[in-house]
Amino acid sequence: MTCMCSESILMHHKYQKLQMSPSCSSFEVLDPHDPVISRLATQLFKKTTDYLQAEMVAGQEHYMLLEEINRLAITKYADLRSLAANLNKTLNEYNEMYAQQIQPLLQQIDQIEVQVSKFEVNAYRLDSYTKQLKARFKELEEK
Repeated sequence: MTCMCSESILMHHKYQKLQMSPSCSSFEVLDPHDPVISRLATQLFKKTTDYLQAEMVAGQEHYMLLEEINRLAITKYADLRSLAANLNKTLNEYNEMYAQQIQPLLQQIDQIEVQVSKFEVNAYRLDSYTKQLKARFKELEEK
């Protein structure tokens, strides 16, 4: 049990030393390094740079696409607003035309229809009366 504790203390002490050192993975230009590691590190940095640049370009392209979509939406809504205004104006003109020109004509048609109905009733009465007179006249002639 004491062995475990001492190992734990020893590992903790090593860990503190690692944390306390200024840089565990320093890459100094003048320090001699393994050429394979140097080449791989250079490739890693280049590919990381390429990746980050591609991400920034993609972000910029997304932003530009959103700007274009916004411009198109603004144009479309302006066109729709203009269309709605024109439709409203035309509808108001038609309503005014109906009220001033068509409605009085429709009222005249209704009045004419009422008069024609009255004339029709009078025509049937006159026809009936003429038939009665004709029948009486024939009766009187026969006598």
